Amino acid sequence: MPVITEIADLKRIYKRRVPKMFYDYAETGSWTEQTFRENTSDFSKIRLRQRIARDMTGRSTASKMIGQDVAMPVALAPVGLTGMQAADGEIKAARAAERFGVPFTLSTMSICSIEDVAEHTQKPFWFQVYTLNDDDFMKRLFARAKDAKCSALVITVDLQMLGQRHKDLKNGLSAPPKLTPKSIANMMTKVPWGLEMLGTKRRFFGNIVGHIDGIDDPASLSSWTGQAFDQSLDWARIKELRSWWDGPVILKGILDEDDAKEAVNVGADAIVVSNHGGRQLDGALSSIRMLPRIMDAVGDKIEVHLDSGIRSGQDVLKALALGAKGTMIGRAFVYGLGARGQQGVTEALEVIRKELDTSMGLCGERNVADLGRHNLLIPKGFHDAFE
Repeated sequence: MPVITEIADLKRIYKRRVPKMFYDYAETGSWTEQTFRENTSDFSKIRLRQRIARDMTGRSTASKMIGQDVAMPVALAPVGLTGMQAADGEIKAARAAERFGVPFTLSTMSICSIEDVAEHTQKPFWFQVYTLNDDDFMKRLFARAKDAKCSALVITVDLQMLGQRHKDLKNGLSAPPKLTPKSIANMMTKVPWGLEMLGTKRRFFGNIVGHIDGIDDPASLSSWTGQAFDQSLDWARIKELRSWWDGPVILKGILDEDDAKEAVNVGADAIVVSNHGGRQLDGALSSIRMLPRIMDAVGDKIEVHLDSGIRSGQDVLKALALGAKGTMIGRAFVYGLGARGQQGVTEALEVIRKELDTSMGLCGERNVADLGRHNLLIPKGFHDAFE
């Protein structure tokens, strides 16, 4: 067994183990992938300020996200098709998050259903919804999440239409995968993955198939999905959706100061600064570059989290030092899941926590709550280089 010391170790195993179709689904952005690349590379532009001769005993990464105690301010982001990265993937990831003490967010486009995950976990998890134009389905989805005792609702607001992801189109991405000569040849090289998938009944979108009339196969699902996203979405509609849920609501996909202010106005409990992992508007700025501007605009009025580009504990530290109260990881936990199942997700979380804890100590801080811009060396123009 290889020794796992960084997220890149899990990514290498993941690439070997999972079919190309699903690896590419995770490891891709839209169009030229400029934003996808800069989500990670912009973190490296921020440097850390080393401090010495401070008592570093008794360090803690424990914190709160939307009032919930967390072992560190990191939540597992909603990722569609997680159950195709590993058999029963959402259940495995949720269990790992639960035992580690961080939130897990289930995607509407998951393979395992809300009910599946609730049945196999002990603590409440978060549930993510898209802004769809089918009110009947949406209200039933909210009710199912409430019945499953989900502790927060994450509304994704940056997907009124799909950004074009070239690799997904060329691979013919679907769940279960379409059997073509090319996909069969690739899957034949992924025997352990295939054997696990044969051993589970969960291979379709569990929150959708069987819950909408006429959706009973991949073709009908694809047709429905193409027309389901609400392109007429406005802030009045977001406010209406928020009123359907009586618990904490997080709006994910905020990348502009004015939109952050609107999120405050509609009564959101938190926002996630995110560009959908570079999978929507290519050419948009990275999340970490936009974070300071959004914090300056609304940081004292609403809880702010950051998503997109986090691959290490130092990335988490930089987001927290810029003012975020929490972060989300997507690809980082998917690498672990695809590489080694539930154990791999735990290893990804352990890697991030260790690096966060060690880096925090070397910066002269004992608690994540004390991190601030004083811990960073930020290049001139980092967040205001563009007009």
